[in-house]
Amino acid sequence: MKDDALYKNTSMLAFIGDAAYELRVRLRVSASGAFHSERLHREATRYVRASAQAYAARTLLDGLSEEEQRLVKRARNKRSATKPKNADPVDYKWATAFEALLGYYCLTGQGEKLDAIAAAAMRIIDEAAK
Repeated sequence: MKDDALYKNTSMLAFIGDAAYELRVRLRVSASGAFHSERLHREATRYVRASAQAYAARTLLDGLSEEEQRLVKRARNKRSATKPKNADPVDYKWATAFEALLGYYCLTGQGEKLDAIAAAAMRIIDEAAK
């Protein structure tokens, strides 16, 4: 399964990774004590917007294995038929690559790695906001 997932369509991996990351972000934000949906949404947006994910992906890239780096680069370089609505196209590609990596972890049963990378990305985004 691990090798199969590595070569799956990166758009599909990003689709899965987006959901996995969103869940982790929502769990973290809801643990902050905020109860109003507007505030929860605003807090979550800090972590899921393309520019934040792109920054985290670029920061984490060197710490990934060669195999993981190849996957990220393949996902980042994939030609997209759609254009991002509210994001810089380069940031959007990096964010999609980050999500593809998380999707790969999800599909290969690497839940601990998924949790670790998602948490590291949120820490990086928090540090950048200071």
